[in-house]
Amino acid sequence: MSEAKEGIFSCKGMCWIIGALLGVAAFLILRGRLEMGLILALLISVVLLVAVALLLQRFFCAEDEQSAAASPVASSPAATPAAVAKPAAKPAAKPTEKPADAPAAPAEVSKSDASGADGGSKSADAAKASTAKTTKAAKPAAKAVAKDGKPEVLTGPRDGGADDLKLLKGVGPKLEQTLNELGFYHFDQVAKWRKKEVEWVDSRLTFKGRIERDGWISQAKILAEGGSTEFSKKAKKGK
Repeated sequence: MSEAKEGIFSCKGMCWIIGALLGVAAFLILRGRLEMGLILALLISVVLLVAVALLLQRFFCAEDEQSAAASPVASSPAATPAAVAKPAAKPAAKPTEKPADAPAAPAEVSKSDASGADGGSKSADAAKASTAKTTKAAKPAAKAVAKDGKPEVLTGPRDGGADDLKLLKGVGPKLEQTLNELGFYHFDQVAKWRKKEVEWVDSRLTFKGRIERDGWISQAKILAEGGSTEFSKKAKKGK
């Protein structure tokens, strides 16, 4: 009984006990946390157990083996100086190549992490696309045309002053005054007129059909953005 206890709690025995505990812990982590297959998790745990036990024996039990081998020589009265000087037993054999398989667990984890990273990037792309769609959806729609077709008008020009509507082909001083009286002072107002609104303005002008005939809206869009038309260039030169 005493011999059995001595064998279990010897240096080698303790190394195998520690290795077994680490192997069990690794098996539980691989199965529980990482959801690894039973056979693969068991194989990795066994490899880890053997590797840890052998490494511990190499670093902590070599001195015990050397002292155990040297003690009979020292206690023997007939031992010669040459025998006493005999080198102690060689260190325990190097661990087998199996421990090299132990890092397999981190490799599996890295695969999982990589897939998680891919999933995270896909989720981020999906979130960006969703945000872009939401932004587009949140953009206010153009105001509907009034029932009577009347466009939006102003009570007076904006702070920068009224635009020179005479730069529109077919608009003279009198027509510009009429447009101002109707509430139109700027090119961007004219550029926004829609068909029903064009009809509303046209019905209040002396010469009908001039808006579409002279292309006011297309000219107004260019002038509102700071550009120039052929007519506006000529009109500025004539001033």
